[in-house]
Amino acid sequence: MTERTVTPSPEGKSAPAQAGTEAAPVEGTAQGPAGTGAPSGPVRIPVERTWWQRNGRTVTVWGVRLLLVVVLLAGWEATAGSLFDITFTSKPSAIAQRLGEWSGDGTLWTHSWVTIQEIIYGFALGALAGAIAGFVLASLQLAYRVLDPFMMALYSIPKVALAPLFIVWFGIGMHMKVLLAAATVFFLVFLNTAAGVREVDRGLIDAVRLMGGSRRDIAFKVVLPASMTGVLTGLKVAIPYALIGAVIGELVASNQGLGYLINDAAAQFDTAGVFATLVVLSVIAGLLNVLVGLIDRRVNRWKPVESQA
Repeated sequence: MTERTVTPSPEGKSAPAQAGTEAAPVEGTAQGPAGTGAPSGPVRIPVERTWWQRNGRTVTVWGVRLLLVVVLLAGWEATAGSLFDITFTSKPSAIAQRLGEWSGDGTLWTHSWVTIQEIIYGFALGALAGAIAGFVLASLQLAYRVLDPFMMALYSIPKVALAPLFIVWFGIGMHMKVLLAAATVFFLVFLNTAAGVREVDRGLIDAVRLMGGSRRDIAFKVVLPASMTGVLTGLKVAIPYALIGAVIGELVASNQGLGYLINDAAAQFDTAGVFATLVVLSVIAGLLNVLVGLIDRRVNRWKPVESQA
């Protein structure tokens, strides 16, 4: 059972909406201008659909993705050693074998947990600081205009160049990697949050003011919800950069973590080990993206259906 959008005609009859369009659910039945009892706007009515009609497109997309991965891996495995030197490219079977060995002796889980902690702590710290700073500064027009060029200048600094400085300040422990990841995430979340705040519809703000709303009401009931799209965009973009910041710190100076595993495997010309570590990093990034996607759907439930499509 699903729903179909219809638009009432002037005579009170419901006419189907144009193909490909949807409208937000309407609770109750709004009366038309003539008081005839006909709905005054788009409504949803139940429509019987099969399982394939509801989920066919999703199944097709995931099927094509799986087929693409299988084809690429099969081609890689078949051409490794003939077209490509496995010393430099390895092959999927060798990578799977290395993952199995590291999983069996605990190497993979130990180093993965270290990197996961650095990513999560760095992402949380950078995202929180970036969202708060972006929300506050973008709400203060003068402060934003004064500080904007300085923020852009700091954002333009390659974060790799900060690693040696962070080592001097914080040593080679986990704190250094967490702060390097946080510094990488901060600017992405800050810039997207500030853009979201500055693009809030002024008409909404004026309407709340006319109804006697305070600055607190405007900030937390208008600006904050309306700017969540920018915040969540920043979070999505920042996920791989949190991983990059943590791994860069491990590559520069560390004796544990997935970055350390990459360094150690590369020093031994263990290409399979390098690729195995990259596979684990990709899985971690994918899981974090799924988590942010779930948060996105929950936070944006208030938006009209067409805005979420």
